[in-house]
Amino acid sequence: MKLYRIVKTIERTNDLSGTGAFRIGGRWNSKGTYMLYTSENSSLAYLESLVHFDIDEMPSQLYIMKIELDDKAPIYTLPDKAYPENWLEPGGTENQLLGNRLMNEKKFIGIKVRSAVNSHDHNYLLNPLFPRYYDMVRVESVSEIKVDDRLIPNF
Repeated sequence: MKLYRIVKTIERTNDLSGTGAFRIGGRWNSKGTYMLYTSENSSLAYLESLVHFDIDEMPSQLYIMKIELDDKAPIYTLPDKAYPENWLEPGGTENQLLGNRLMNEKKFIGIKVRSAVNSHDHNYLLNPLFPRYYDMVRVESVSEIKVDDRLIPNF
């Protein structure tokens, strides 16, 4: 399976550790829980990244990682009925508690969840602490992409 991730610097293009999410938390994890956020397609990865950048800190270029996930790697698809009621609201602790629990159980290498930016597409939340994670997840390629000026508001 191919997954995609956008990063700001060339130095981060080989980082599959989930350390960023560990340090600051995210929609699906609290600080202190390792999680690597990836997307099912490159456009969603791009969109997911853009919504997190401050206009003042918008990089002129980004790097897209194409990640290969072993087809035999166990993925849990979160059923629609299992989403917390307010899962779309930023900072929802119910989302984080659910994600933390699934990561800590280590039954799955990843969780497939709907994107909050475009709920028709999915993100894959990978667990770097899953046994043999680095045997099943690898960076296949890295490409530079320029941020299109039309995506940056003119304030």
